[in-house]
Amino acid sequence: MNSRFHRRLTLASSVTGAVAVALDGTVLTVAQPTLQRDLHATFAQVQWTSTGYLIAVASLLVFAGRLGDRYGHQQVFAVGILGFGATSAAIGFAPGIESVIGLRVAQGVFGALLQPATLGMLRAAYPADRLGMPIALRTSAIGLAAAAGPVLGGALVTALGWRAVFFLNVVPALLMGVLALAVRGPARSRAASGGLDVPGACLLAVALVSLVHTLVGIPEAGWTTASTLGLVVVMAAGAAFVRHERRTASPLVPYDVLGSATVGAALGILVTGSAAMLGSLFVGSYYLQEVLELDPLQTSLRALPGAVMMVLGAPVAAVLLRRQGARRTTLAGMIALTSGVLLLSRLDRASTAVSIGGGFLLLGAGFATVMVTATAVLVRHASAESAGVAGGLQQTAMNVGPTLGVATATLLMALGTGVAMGPPLTALAAVSALGVMLALRLPGPPGSSGRIRQESINKYGAGDGS
Repeated sequence: MNSRFHRRLTLASSVTGAVAVALDGTVLTVAQPTLQRDLHATFAQVQWTSTGYLIAVASLLVFAGRLGDRYGHQQVFAVGILGFGATSAAIGFAPGIESVIGLRVAQGVFGALLQPATLGMLRAAYPADRLGMPIALRTSAIGLAAAAGPVLGGALVTALGWRAVFFLNVVPALLMGVLALAVRGPARSRAASGGLDVPGACLLAVALVSLVHTLVGIPEAGWTTASTLGLVVVMAAGAAFVRHERRTASPLVPYDVLGSATVGAALGILVTGSAAMLGSLFVGSYYLQEVLELDPLQTSLRALPGAVMMVLGAPVAAVLLRRQGARRTTLAGMIALTSGVLLLSRLDRASTAVSIGGGFLLLGAGFATVMVTATAVLVRHASAESAGVAGGLQQTAMNVGPTLGVATATLLMALGTGVAMGPPLTALAAVSALGVMLALRLPGPPGSSGRIRQESINKYGAGDGS
């Protein structure tokens, strides 16, 4: 097969898969109130349509990435996106809330198969030094889906009801899934074969499920004894996982990933950056609607500069990454993101649309830059045989970070009176500042990055699939 055609098909599949997941999450948020009324569900049941999905995804992402490394990312992607589309259609026909919750958990399983594969396929199709722009286009598409989701979801729910939003992904999922099965991808390296490390996957799943469940419960119940016990389980399972990985012959997370300071820094940046971004959006939304008394449409328009910069800023970040290196580009992104959080923390009733839009603009520009650079470093640094695991870790960070940010913001808002921007956003700015320090551990200017890539090629082989 023509390599150029395969790369374009791979990029289209990666973008479609990422957009399907992003669009699903945003339109569901809009559809939940109507879904609750139509199915006579409780608020807790409706929340489980999101929580059940999130727990299923978070617990399986890394293991799903390892499946892709062993059996082929294209094949795992096909199963994931076809299953994702099928469960979306089934939710549209679900008779009751219990069916919706169960199908959302099943959809989370397929989403876990799909998401790491979207990055693993890119790593296999593109040379390591040309990953920046494909990842940037994928990031722009996610930003566009996140911005368009509430508008599209609102229009569909108003005109056709909540069931209509779940049919959005069916046709694109079917098309891309069939293409992925029909088109032969690049040959896999035999080095990708090996044990699947089911015990390691179980330990990691326990740690991640406990972490996500604890963080999701904080906004509703606050900090409780159950929260403390949940974190104890997280630490115990996490420690057992690391110990197991160091001793087993076929670890779930290979040592070139688990023992890498660069990978650890990139993951930390993704967690802190997404926590600051989504936590700030959560607080900002409440501020605009509760303090300034804007309606949802006006709120979306105030935050629109952030979405626009997500779409436009990602390709610019890819260019900066190639010219300036990961360290400088990520530093600039984290500084912009932190500045945006601090600017929003100073808003009050007298704040103008310009100052509000400026804060969201910095958020979007900084987060787009961080997403592109940290993801590129993570996927590029891992060997081709570990690309799926790297993708799974990236997606795990992008699930844990927002949950952490919203939990932090909610807890601090509950401790204050009313909707005060200062305390929660100051805390989130401190979280973002941790990402600034982590950025100093990323590869330097292009010259030093080239030496690192050459050392990686010497150690692991080219493995680009090009």
